[in-house]
Amino acid sequence: MRGLARREFCLVLLRRMADTRPDLVADALTRLGADRAEARAAHRRWQALQHAPRAPHGLSLQSAALGPPAMSDEVRIGDLPLVVHRWPLPLWPHLLWEVLADPGGAVLGEQLVRAPGSPVPPASSGLLVWEHVVADVAALPGAVGVDPGVQPRWEVHLPGGTRARFVWGLLQQVDAPA
Repeated sequence: MRGLARREFCLVLLRRMADTRPDLVADALTRLGADRAEARAAHRRWQALQHAPRAPHGLSLQSAALGPPAMSDEVRIGDLPLVVHRWPLPLWPHLLWEVLADPGGAVLGEQLVRAPGSPVPPASSGLLVWEHVVADVAALPGAVGVDPGVQPRWEVHLPGGTRARFVWGLLQQVDAPA
């Protein structure tokens, strides 16, 4: 299964981001040297792989598409041992694709996270779309994470009614109170 790689995986991630930020996705496609048809084809292939009975599943599918992770760390959440795997992606050099898996390889969560040593953009002048990740915003005083119930989306509500909306862990939209 060599037909999907990191560049094409970026195209897969962009598919969901296009729902809220088609302008940024269009720019990203240009940077990747791709067009919408290629992005749709990568997304169809990824969906087919996820549902194919003979294709690898869970962490094995991620590793088949992205290669071996650049970093893997064992973590414990309560008494549950888990493994965090991270890969660099060409579109976001300051971020990593992170997959949280159980020891058997079942994927429990996946999102873009800040790469070690990558500075967090200051939030004092406002949250930056496509720069901040969930952990950056969730660390702000009074921030509350909210699961909107739609994979791969997440929200962080801030004091004063501001809502930060994320897709695959990357900030897509900031809604100020009405």
